Amino acid sequence: MVIGGGIGGVQASLDLVEMGYRVHLVDSGPSIGGVMGQLDKTFPTNDCSMCILSPKLVEVGSNRNIEIRTLTDVLGVEGGPGDFKVSLRVRPRFVDIEKCTGCGVCSEDCRVKVKDPYNAGLSRAPLIRVPFPQAVPGAAFIDPLRCLYLLRGKCGDCAEACPAGAVDYTQKERTEVIEVGSIVVASGYKPFDAAARAEYGYGVYDNVVTSLEFERILAANGPTSGHVVRRSDGEPVRKLAFIQCVGSRDSTVGNTYCSSVCCMYATKQSIIAKEHDRGIDPAIFYIDMRTYGKGFEEYYQKAKNELGIRYIRCLASYAKEMQPSKRVLIGYTDPDGETREEEFDMVVLCVGITPDAGPLSEALGIELNEHGFIGSDPFAPFVTSRPGVFACGAVESPKDIPDTVVQASASAGSASSGLVASRGGLIERAEYPPERDVSGEEPRIGAVICRCGTNIGGVVDVPAVVEYARTLPNVVFAEERLYACSQDAQEWIREIVSEHRLNRLMVASCTPRTHQPLFRDTTRSAGLNKYLFEMANIREHCSWVHMEIPEEATEKAKYLVKMAVEKAARLEPLEEGVSPVTPRALVIGGGGAGMAAALQLADAGFTTYLVEKERELGGNMRHVHRTIEGADVKARLDELTSRVIAHKNTGLFLASEVERVDGYIGKFHTTVDTPEGPVELDHGIVVVATGGSEYEPKPGEYGWGNDARVITQTELERRIAEDPASLEGLRDVVMVQCVGSRNDEHPYCSKICCGVAVKNAVALKKLNPDLAVEVCYRDLRTYGFKEDRYLEARDLGVNFIRFEREDPPEVGLGFGDLRVLVDDRNIRGERVVLNPDLVVLSCGVVSNPDARSLGPMLKVPLTADGFFLEAHVKLRPVDFATDGVFLAGLAHYPKTIAESLTQAAAAAARAESVLSHPEVVTEGVVAWVDETVCSGCRRCVALCSFEAISFDEERGVAVVNRSLCKGCGACAAACTSGANRLLGFKPEQIYAQIEAACTPL
Repeated sequence: MVIGGGIGGVQASLDLVEMGYRVHLVDSGPSIGGVMGQLDKTFPTNDCSMCILSPKLVEVGSNRNIEIRTLTDVLGVEGGPGDFKVSLRVRPRFVDIEKCTGCGVCSEDCRVKVKDPYNAGLSRAPLIRVPFPQAVPGAAFIDPLRCLYLLRGKCGDCAEACPAGAVDYTQKERTEVIEVGSIVVASGYKPFDAAARAEYGYGVYDNVVTSLEFERILAANGPTSGHVVRRSDGEPVRKLAFIQCVGSRDSTVGNTYCSSVCCMYATKQSIIAKEHDRGIDPAIFYIDMRTYGKGFEEYYQKAKNELGIRYIRCLASYAKEMQPSKRVLIGYTDPDGETREEEFDMVVLCVGITPDAGPLSEALGIELNEHGFIGSDPFAPFVTSRPGVFACGAVESPKDIPDTVVQASASAGSASSGLVASRGGLIERAEYPPERDVSGEEPRIGAVICRCGTNIGGVVDVPAVVEYARTLPNVVFAEERLYACSQDAQEWIREIVSEHRLNRLMVASCTPRTHQPLFRDTTRSAGLNKYLFEMANIREHCSWVHMEIPEEATEKAKYLVKMAVEKAARLEPLEEGVSPVTPRALVIGGGGAGMAAALQLADAGFTTYLVEKERELGGNMRHVHRTIEGADVKARLDELTSRVIAHKNTGLFLASEVERVDGYIGKFHTTVDTPEGPVELDHGIVVVATGGSEYEPKPGEYGWGNDARVITQTELERRIAEDPASLEGLRDVVMVQCVGSRNDEHPYCSKICCGVAVKNAVALKKLNPDLAVEVCYRDLRTYGFKEDRYLEARDLGVNFIRFEREDPPEVGLGFGDLRVLVDDRNIRGERVVLNPDLVVLSCGVVSNPDARSLGPMLKVPLTADGFFLEAHVKLRPVDFATDGVFLAGLAHYPKTIAESLTQAAAAAARAESVLSHPEVVTEGVVAWVDETVCSGCRRCVALCSFEAISFDEERGVAVVNRSLCKGCGACAAACTSGANRLLGFKPEQIYAQIEAACTPL
């Protein structure tokens, strides 16, 4: 059972089904989607949130192995792992889901209007309604606390209006008991109540809103249709303020932790607001800018340096409403100690994440931590205090979407570990209608143009594009949709295919990378071959890049639709193949992440090969003694190591390196160079966990190499744990942050350095309370519960000195003594002279140089910084674009030990979803050789990066292995005789598109 239908619950459910288990998805609300469903965009890519979430909601809603139970609460749990009995309270919807079509007629006739929770209360909605356009399930519901009929027996208009007879006032609350093998808790959080910070005037001043309310203001389907206007008078906002840490890092409201996401979502909302209206001047009032994730620092720097967003370091003291303008005056003290005031048209309070697990934790019998979130294992934060119950997402700790998705997959993998014997026993396979033979029919194309909220509709004149599409040859139906990827839109597409007897489908919307699988599946479920579908990308290729020139963007969109229609008319049905899966795994890298991934796969019953280039296991974990929170790393490392060595399902190769990888998902073949000679391995998946390393300072950098008293945090931690006597007699220790991070060479934040510095500073003060410790920092990034350690350090007397990037500390020698000069920006930039006994450099994390050779071998990409690039930063953080290859640990990006081990568990779970199946389906878009034309030149054989093409000496022609072919088209482009063709991209199809592009509208 998965409790909570946000992105964490959705991901856990899908992973569990892929691994072979039936899922009960329980949510207390009327639909699934969670907070992500309310967001306009996501950082750092500015992807439309609903655009990337909706396909997953549709996938869950259409999966016959996931039973969605909305308006359902967990009352209690009995039993243990493998045999839980969960008591549920099911509240009435007063609408029959099986009958409701989501047409909205009932809403039009409803007399009572209430604040709409989906729009954060900024608009009013009928009492009976579908929660939001892409809701799953897409059925209406009635709020019984306000319904006139349910309260007084009056009205009944909705029941009379409903054409399907779906309204059912007789539904009653009921209880039921469900038997499940394991439980995943993904129930999310609740935003901090901004009214508790009365000095900011929330709930009193019209133009003070919360960050979630502002998110809805930005959204095209929000209360203002995406227009950034004041609530008081509807006038456009010109000056916009964001106040950080409202309900976070605040002992006065009992939330001392950092909510981890606010700095980034404020930056995102500032950027999106300026995209909506270039005249908006955003200012962000902040304490520390905690942009620590992958791509976050670069996003922040772009906002500040290129987009002109103002960042004001302070804690805003108050907000006052000015009369009669209704503008809001913010008072604050600037970094130079000057008291200032500034007026704004609108103020956004960046509210923190607060726990919402109290009653549920009691029902589940699990412990909470001191902050009220679900308590968890320090090395496996998805493991709760009760065996068989796991947690993911913000219910466990404040986190963003990628960390939630990673933790969801990790939870799913752990939830399945005790159920291996029943894998696949309850799974029902998807059924599709017979495929219609369209070979003798003239093309009948249906064109669907998506508005994608304001992503497309805010720039492109969508109605004009629809009208143009109706004029194109072979188009017999054309219509627009607000969100073509929603569940109701998929049902609508199936209906129009049947009603208009369409035999081709063209959707003009966003990127095929995320949405093509959804629309192809819908095409297949409508009775057509899934490859009789074509997509025009009028978002990334049009509205996003031409948002300043809407007329030209509209014209380009017409061309893109015209080209897609021309290709659609020439599409042919394609066949997919199947390939057997070798149920074994290869894990590359024997650090903590690699060992954790290998053990999870081995525990699931799969033979797992673990290759480590060093002579011992452990990687970077060998150099860490305790986590930032104080957990014993060595004990966990010893446990991992001993289990890997002893496990019956692991094959260990030390002092070994991967020399060559061939094959594809389900059927890889790898050559490993071992001390005993080459070893050949066959396996179905690969997990990459090759780690990273500590940045080594350049000679002379902060005195490095000039004096033995300049050391790194790693060396300091070793001395604290193994040789504390060497630290006796010290009077003063200075730590310097961001060494090898957040600079031109390494522009990213290394994420862990601030926490490590605080950890070691606390340890030093506990060894010697009289020791002076100074931490020179730019932004103190102790996100989440790590803030507790920062507060402890301050209480112990650690001094924090802030410097700017352009004016870093100077480390030198003066008469034999170390000398540190730093301008303390916390005290008006006054120069501070320190004479420490030890200077400790907080060095960043750099990528493993082996990635440069391993990446091409596995056909997976790297970032500019040398870390591996995941398939999608938000929703596929452990997958590669190359199927069957997964990612974990520092090889992906700098992270803590707990985060690395969690990602390892997630990667293993994703790998298990492949290995659990006897075969995989191969793509229909592959190369094909016309043997009657092939000249036998073998150019394609040499060119193919995937070794999918061989040469048949006997027949003198090239032959394509469909399982190996990735459909890149390089061979087809290089073939001089025209024999090699890429199915789905034949020359006549491409030529038709080119001609359409070159012909005037």
